[in-house]
Amino acid sequence: MISTALAMACVHAQVPPGARLAGQGRLLWWGLPVYDARLWAPPGFTSRGLARQAFLLELTYLRSLRGADIARRSIEEMRRAGGFEPAQALRWQAQLEALLPDVAAGDRIAALNAPGRGAVFYVNGKAAGEITDARFAELFFAIWLGPDTSEPGLRASLLKDAP
Repeated sequence: MISTALAMACVHAQVPPGARLAGQGRLLWWGLPVYDARLWAPPGFTSRGLARQAFLLELTYLRSLRGADIARRSIEEMRRAGGFEPAQALRWQAQLEALLPDVAAGDRIAALNAPGRGAVFYVNGKAAGEITDARFAELFFAIWLGPDTSEPGLRASLLKDAP
């Protein structure tokens, strides 16, 4: 069995050389902890032009959640960052539901922004799949890193060391 540290090292190997922890924070919902988030970014990473930069966003869940609920909520939050057609929302939600399992406390989901290509997902250090749509990736990562996020405090914590 592969250790969690080794599995996450495999995920972090997908980030450009020299990547470092740019920031971290905890999402609370009605005072209850949901997950801890970490942003891994390469040298020169900035909070502007996120879609053009490779980085890894890692979530460590602190409670059990259904994958379908995570996918649904992701689509709701993506709408804050930009508009898209209802048919597109259904396609993206179905793709997310296929990639995201039910999680328990301690499970990790990481997503790598692949500029111009989309987002690559990892679950507990293992490749889970990819959504090859640059617009999806832009809106998905805006959930945490975009200026219109519903969690500006978490955004500030994640971008703490990014100019």
